[in-house]
Amino acid sequence: MNLPELGAFLRTRRDRIRPAEVGLPHGPRRRVPGLRREEVAQLAGLSADYYTELERGSVKNGVQPSAQTLAALARALRLNGDERDHLFHLAERPVPPSAHGPSAHVQPALLGLLDRLSDTPARVITDLHETLVENDLARALLGGSPAHRGPAASFVYRWFTDPQAREIYPAEDHPHHSRVFAADLQAAAARRGRDAEVARMVAVLRRRSEEFAALWATHDVAVRRMDHKRIVHPMLGVVELDCYNLLSEDGRQRLLWFTAPPGSRGAEQLDLLSVVGTQELGAGQDTEQARPAG
Repeated sequence: MNLPELGAFLRTRRDRIRPAEVGLPHGPRRRVPGLRREEVAQLAGLSADYYTELERGSVKNGVQPSAQTLAALARALRLNGDERDHLFHLAERPVPPSAHGPSAHVQPALLGLLDRLSDTPARVITDLHETLVENDLARALLGGSPAHRGPAASFVYRWFTDPQAREIYPAEDHPHHSRVFAADLQAAAARRGRDAEVARMVAVLRRRSEEFAALWATHDVAVRRMDHKRIVHPMLGVVELDCYNLLSEDGRQRLLWFTAPPGSRGAEQLDLLSVVGTQELGAGQDTEQARPAG
């Protein structure tokens, strides 16, 4: 691993990003044109000390960034595809697929839109419902992104295999969501063609879930673009919202966001959510398993 080169590359990328590009105020006392180290760390979900050591390229401290850390840094620094690949090469990590998987490179257009949705819950997910990046309100509404790897990184997979995953929606809504998820996965499987990842997921789901097997056998297919949801929130109760999806050109990533009509109870609850934030959410709970990716 070429830590000095890795650190130098991160530093040059940090210097070129203006605070306004990532939703940060410029401030009158800013002494650097780009981002501060602690700002990059915050955007990537890392500790400031860890990122500082990484940028310094200090071999003696044994810094070994994971693929997930590198993907988070690529998003925080708004790297394009070539720059993202270069970052992984410098760290001597396998370059992950560009369009899917928990370490996928978020498509710049979707990331740019997400940056502008500061007053509504929003996240970018893959076509297998793996969360790639989300804003603070999405975390407050839905809980933190799952730390699972492999098939379990997909909320669709967890929906049909883990009863806790369903606690996010009222029980009477479960049949509807099961149909929507199965039909959406049918579309993703057809779009990807002979994709081993999807084939393995479908095979396991058909074995483990009689409900999924029955729904899959109907061959119903429908890309989810809009849905009305009732979300069970630990502090706000049931929150009724509209969920919209904006798909990338290739259909493998999507930006989803939640909104409610002005003056509705759902709108009032979203306003309250922006105040309470993530306070006391998930205390003593496994929110990673109980919250959805889409």
